[in-house]
Amino acid sequence: MKKQYTPVTAEEAVKVIKSGDHVHISSVSNAPQCLIKAMCDRGRAGELKNVFIHHLHTEGAAPYVSPEFEGIFQHNAFFIGANVREGVKKGLADYIPVSLSETPRLYRDNYIHCNVAMVQVTPPDKFGWVSMGPAVDTTLAALEMADFRIGVINKNVPRTMGDSMISLKIFDYLVEDDTPLPVAEASEPNEQEKTIGRYCAQLIEDGSCLQLGIGSIPNAVLSCLKNHKDLGIHTEMFSDGVLPLVESGVVNGSCKGLNRFKIVTTFAMGSKKLYDFLDHNPYVLMKECSYTNDPFIIAQQPKMISINSALQVDISGQVCADSLGARIYSGVGGQNDFIYGASRSKGGKPIIAMPSITKNGISKIVPSLAEGAGTVTTRNNIHYLITEFGAVDLYGKSMQERAKLIISVAHPSAQEELDKAAFERFGPHYYYVKGIL
Repeated sequence: MKKQYTPVTAEEAVKVIKSGDHVHISSVSNAPQCLIKAMCDRGRAGELKNVFIHHLHTEGAAPYVSPEFEGIFQHNAFFIGANVREGVKKGLADYIPVSLSETPRLYRDNYIHCNVAMVQVTPPDKFGWVSMGPAVDTTLAALEMADFRIGVINKNVPRTMGDSMISLKIFDYLVEDDTPLPVAEASEPNEQEKTIGRYCAQLIEDGSCLQLGIGSIPNAVLSCLKNHKDLGIHTEMFSDGVLPLVESGVVNGSCKGLNRFKIVTTFAMGSKKLYDFLDHNPYVLMKECSYTNDPFIIAQQPKMISINSALQVDISGQVCADSLGARIYSGVGGQNDFIYGASRSKGGKPIIAMPSITKNGISKIVPSLAEGAGTVTTRNNIHYLITEFGAVDLYGKSMQERAKLIISVAHPSAQEELDKAAFERFGPHYYYVKGIL
């Protein structure tokens, strides 16, 4: 069959980028590394300055946050991943605080004018359509609004269904590159995380719909669900931990309120096995994050279970998940989207799950959040808090009642100091409340 497009080199394609432009890069494992390298080569050659780079979490290299590119690239991401975290820490990169559900609005409502969208896609089918594979999120809006669109055709990108399908005709330039996608192998939970997983699993009923991220605690939760029935998935992140439950029939989507019998997600990250599972699989519906993370869509899933983590929780129930003190560590992401959506679901349960202490033995439950820390989930929105020492439901509890409950799941080494802080904050009546709970 005759080729439907005429490819150009990455070096030719990125010539469309001008100084002062805003450039969007597709997410997670689908970041187009050949275009990133070519763009940085232009910056290194002195051809660009003050180019704004936008994206969510990306895997692979992110050289544009290196000191050599100061004044050339300004990194203003919607979420901070490990590959740019050091750049943010050093002040060489920055972050735009925004809930994941609202990131497409930044482009569509022209808060940010997207000059160039750089996206990796599958080879076209016989109708001239390609797929954005494992990442739709904000990239669809960027493509819609961009002045110029560059597509990298890569045979290793899995062909996913839903909002990920776009016409080849929208692209101004097409590049070919068959670099394998970066993989993120599933991490094995430790005993502490397995205990947290068991507490979470005890709150999950048959017929529930799940939102989980990637990492040891989500994997620990999923490993405890082998005897559950008729679970569904509506999530922003989809990873390997779900696959055994799909294969065994535990996850079938039969009780979902919307998109029954479908796994709904906006981006996926994991192993080669995960990408093979996604390829041409009509069971997985890739949707833009304005849909997956819309709290009012989420709320229509009965028994919606949202499991998110935190960096700090104070004794009033404020949750910091984006920063270490004033230093941005990750971002708001979809936590408040799913916390609120699950809280409005019939039978829904929003959960914050975390170890009680850091690897350095510092309590993650504190009298007050660190100075400058961001409150991602407010004290009025928190429901369940789970550590390796138990699960407590804080919703509808007074300040003093919740302080007592939160301290009960703190690490024993921190409880005396936390109790003392609660007494200083609330006065002697706190001990009366503590005694009757």
